[in-house]
Amino acid sequence: MDEKVTILVTGGSGMLGYALQRVVKVEKRPNEEWIFINSKDGDLRDINQTRKVIEKYMPTHVLHLASAVSGMFRNIKFNSDVLLTNQSINTNVYQVCKDIKVKKLISCLSTCIYPDNVTYPITESMLHNGAPHITSIGYSFSKRMLDVMNRCYRMQYGCNFLSVIPTNLYGPNDNFSLEDAHVIPGLIHKVHRCKKEDTPLIVWGTGKPLRQFIFSYDLAKLMIWAIREYNDEENIFFSVDEDDEISIKELVEIVVEESGFKGDVVFDETKTDGQYKKTVSTAKMRQFLPDFKFTPIREGIRETIRWFEENYETART
Repeated sequence: MDEKVTILVTGGSGMLGYALQRVVKVEKRPNEEWIFINSKDGDLRDINQTRKVIEKYMPTHVLHLASAVSGMFRNIKFNSDVLLTNQSINTNVYQVCKDIKVKKLISCLSTCIYPDNVTYPITESMLHNGAPHITSIGYSFSKRMLDVMNRCYRMQYGCNFLSVIPTNLYGPNDNFSLEDAHVIPGLIHKVHRCKKEDTPLIVWGTGKPLRQFIFSYDLAKLMIWAIREYNDEENIFFSVDEDDEISIKELVEIVVEESGFKGDVVFDETKTDGQYKKTVSTAKMRQFLPDFKFTPIREGIRETIRWFEENYETART
């Protein structure tokens, strides 16, 4: 019989945690126990609460997803809050996982933490080659420190602590707040409101920036693979391929069409675009997973819109 594996997921009620719960129902192995915790189980900013909740389950493996995350404009306003919150959470989770001798911990980084001025496509090794974009400096450095912590804990304690780096994530159970959502959930909510109020859709920026988007259920499958199989000390990008990169303008067109919005669309070019391009290389991922199939973005957005409309009263808006 295979050795029992207990996998604890922090941030288990967020978008990726929600997707993992859905996918795990289908892909769970007989020797695996999956446990999903969120802020109701304990405040991970507090070391005593962190120790209590993690030691309650004594996991063999941890997927560390808990994080203070928001959109670009809220990041600008609350950079220091995001930095300090994430530093506290990450420090506490890593320390407790080291103390109870977790066999593997995988944390999530983000492509927005990479240097603002780089050559493309970005490879995993470029992480510390320059400063991140100023709009997300607090979030970016708190996430970069996870990579530093992985290396330090491996060197001093021999911990198998690793990180994966997804590109722009979207899907059901996202944060659809108009104040601090990422681009896709923010657009979906804006279009929903414009339809209801019969007003034009105002999109901030020129629509020219390019992004690679990954559907949350696809990332959930990749995270399950990683916790089971991935043991490389270096980070790995999880993303759709370079050919699947699209502009914000193209993205807006898809959301508008899939939502059935018939009104005017106006790009407010007085607002910042943020980082123009963040194209990542999927060469390393494809070495491990050459045949992995991603959900086409139109299909993923269609499912996300359907979820939002069906769960509007309880969604994070």
